This record gives sequence, structure tokens and C-alpha cells, in this order.
Amino acid sequence: METTDNNNNINSENTPRGIGRRDVLKSLITLPVAGALVYGAFRKKQLEHYKHNELLKTLSLDKGSETPAAYINETPGDSTTLRVGVIGTGGRGLYLMRSMGFIQPKWIDEWTESAKTNKQDNRVEIYRQMDNLNVEITAICDIFTVHRDAGLEASTNIHREGSNGQKGKPARVYKNYKELLAADDIDAVVIATPDHWHAQMVIDAANAGKHVYVEKPLSLTVAETYEIEKAVKENNIVFQLGHQNRQIESHEKAKEVIRKNLLGKITLVETFTNRNSPSGAWVYDIHPDTNPQNVDWQQFLGTAPDHPFSAERFHRWRCWWDYSTGLTGDLFTHEYDVINQVMNVGIPDAATASGGIYYFKDGRTVPDVLHVSYEFQKLDLNLLYSATLANSQHRAKTFFGSDGYMVLDNSLMVYADRESNRYREAIQDGVIPTDSPMITHVPGKGGIDAISSPTEQYFAQRGLLYTYRGGKQVDTAHLHIKEWIDSIRNGTPVSCGIKEAVDEAITAHMGTIAYRNNKKVFWDNNKKDVEFG
Repeated sequence: METTDNNNNINSENTPRGIGRRDVLKSLITLPVAGALVYGAFRKKQLEHYKHNELLKTLSLDKGSETPAAYINETPGDSTTLRVGVIGTGGRGLYLMRSMGFIQPKWIDEWTESAKTNKQDNRVEIYRQMDNLNVEITAICDIFTVHRDAGLEASTNIHREGSNGQKGKPARVYKNYKELLAADDIDAVVIATPDHWHAQMVIDAANAGKHVYVEKPLSLTVAETYEIEKAVKENNIVFQLGHQNRQIESHEKAKEVIRKNLLGKITLVETFTNRNSPSGAWVYDIHPDTNPQNVDWQQFLGTAPDHPFSAERFHRWRCWWDYSTGLTGDLFTHEYDVINQVMNVGIPDAATASGGIYYFKDGRTVPDVLHVSYEFQKLDLNLLYSATLANSQHRAKTFFGSDGYMVLDNSLMVYADRESNRYREAIQDGVIPTDSPMITHVPGKGGIDAISSPTEQYFAQRGLLYTYRGGKQVDTAHLHIKEWIDSIRNGTPVSCGIKEAVDEAITAHMGTIAYRNNKKVFWDNNKKDVEFG
């Protein structure tokens, strides 16, 4: 209930707290005329905020989710050790092993040395505070001896120490992934292989009763996608697609913005990929030991078209349709999964695409510039994806609504639209700005200055390396793997299961098919296939 004191101040739980009338007048007493004018403006602004208080309250995001409870749990709730096999121990496979608590000692050495001169480099601290997942790496499989040896070394580092630390029992090495899946001492597998192997490995793992964590993209074709879904469901395994963006704090805030309908009717979402470096365009370094003696080339090829041994194709396989899903499957999937997480858009009704190989004339077959327009007819929504691998200007995801727009990355900003009906009066009264955000969410700061490679910087900018839990900086891949492991042990849900994986795979395939056929494609949900317009 509102009351009025002798100074005519409005007192209410809903009234913004600040300095009182007496304090203002005291500070202005030497300038009585100007003082009265300034206080009048101050008082007017205070009353305008009070008039719009109910509206302003709706713009407040949930404080409870800003600092989630600390995730550290040195004594896992389930005392049973989970036995994991890793298929593919190249760069990404090693990173996922790291996220489970198994790191090559050289990284601890390097980070420790870096921290001596760079106080912002807290990578060792972040790594050692990760939750103990009570996991044992019992088996690894890789067709390149250099990757195999690196995975073997990481599997022994059970105490997260440097080169001089105490080591544990090494994992068993398998030359073929099917032999690994047949082992009795494996409960679950992590798959981090080239795209063209994902489908068959997931199906075989599911049929062997192993729980699966697989890197994106899910599949190379539409048909494979539904074969995977069938195997996962029939074998009742716990499945997680490797999208650590599901753990990012700002994405949960974005879901809240959508749930509160703060943007009004959303008709357009734009998302982008801009990279401008050799590694950003998948022109990775070729290891000097890459030769037919150290690489099982025929096993690498699998069902891909036959081709003579090529060290370039082995390390830069993302550049060829034979093994890769290109920009749509490799990079757009990051962007789409965020949008699906925030808005639950599902599979689009139609897609058109254009682009080409405009910069990297290196024999690749996948484009380095791509534009895809997706139509979601039931939502009255268009999703526009734009990508170039020859410019690094950063462009964030933007959600355009009738009352405002949201810019989403590692941080989040919501702006009112100057023509908004919902915010019109508050804009006119100067309570809500149009030239600056009316809502801003920035997760905790610091800790990523030590990131040096262009690829790491690209992912850090999007929040794909770290987020925050209980005020602590945490590796997002660790949280995503932990979620999968918790589900295996306790039956808790995963955030990127088979439904989300299928949605993403089909969306990416529609863009690829539209581009490669230079035709508009439509999704037939009854036939579970695309049709050409």
C-alpha cells in the first residue's frame, strides 16, 4: 500500500530507491532557480519510472539462474566407475578426453609455465577444479599412430599432473573400432572421428549396448539420420550430441527473454560464421609423420569414394564432400543448435542456398562462402545463415521482433524497437532507451586472455569454451560430458539428445542439398525426406 510522508515522497515497495527530496534540495540550495528546474526533472523521471514499474519488472531476468550452485563434487553420487572407450583421439578426441579429466601432461606443463608471466592465464586452475567424474578410459582407437600415442598418454594421467606427475594404467589400444565395441569392459563411447564415420559408429555402438557421446554433425545424409534415431531408441541407450553451447549461461537467459515475449512477434533470425585464417578454413597443419605406414588409409576411407593416400585429405578432410558436411554441418550446426535451444524451432519447411568457392582455390569441393535461407511456415519465421571463411569481422546472432531485438553471443543484449507498441509510452517518457540495451547480461569476466589460436578465439567469442557456475569459470565441454555421464548413472535428462540431434541434422542437410543442387528444397515430414521445388 502506498503512503505519503510530510515531504510528499511516494513510498512503496515498488518505488525505485534513491536519494530523498531533502538531500536533493540541500545539494542545490546555492542555485535556487536552476536547482528547482533540476529537481523538477529528477522528480519527473522518478515518477515516470514508477508509472512504468510493472513494465520494468517484466524486463528483469531471473536472478536465481545467474549464479547457479557450484557444480564441484569430488565424491560422485554413484560410486561405480564408468568405463569409457574413445574412438578418434585426434584434436577433438583429445579435447573431450581432457574434458573428462584426462589430459596430456605437456598441456599442464605449458599452462603452468605461461601462468608465471601471464596472470590472466588461469587454465591450470580451471582445469584442476573440474568435477571428478569417476571415469576410467579403458580403451582408445585411432588409425593414426601419432594420435593413438597421444590418446594413450592422456589416458594414464589420472591425477591431472604435468610430465613429472604420477601416472596410472594406460588404456587398451584397438586398431578397429568394432573390436573396441565388442569389449566387455566398456560401458560407453565417445566418438570424435571425421563426419562420414559418425553414423555407422553410432549405430554399431548402440547395437552393442554402449551409451554414446558423438561430435556433431550427426550424419552425412538424411537416410543415415533416421537409421541412427532407430538404433538409439531401440537399444535404449543414453545419447548426447556434442554441442557444449547447451551449457552456456547466456543461452538460458535468452530462453527467458523468449518465454517472457519481450521481443514481440519474432519474424527473422540472422546468424553468421566469419573466420579468416588457414585453420578457420580447415587448412590444418600436416603432421610430418603422416604416411601410409602410420595411417590406416583404407579404414579412414570406409564407405567414401576410393582415393590414393593423401596426407592433405587425411588432415584437412573437412574440405571435401567425400568426408565432410561443409559449412552447414561443421559450423552452421553450432549456430542452429543455439537457436533451436532458445526458440525450439525444429525442422524448417523449406531452404534455399547460394555461395561458392571464392577464396580458397586449393582443390576443395565444399564452399568457403555460403548463404542459406530457412523458412518455418508455422512460426511465420525466416532463419538466415551467412558465412565467409575470408573475413573475421564478428557478427552475433540477432533475433528480430516487433517490439525489440536480441543480440546473442557469450553475452546478451536486448534493445527496444523505436516503433514498438508495447514500449512506446516508456520510450517517449525516456524510461526505456532505443540507442542502448534495455537488458544486458554479461557472464563473469576474465580467464580467456590466454587463448591464442584463431579457432579458440572464435569459439571463446561465442562462449563455446567457458561459461560460469557458482561464480567459477568452467569448461563447457566438461559440463556437457558431465550431463551425459549423470544421465547414464541417474537417468537425468540430457540437453542435446536424439530429438535435438535429428532436428539439427535434417536442417543442415536441407541447406547442403539446396546448395549442391541449386534448387529450393522442401521438407516432407511424412516421407522423412526432402523434395525439390
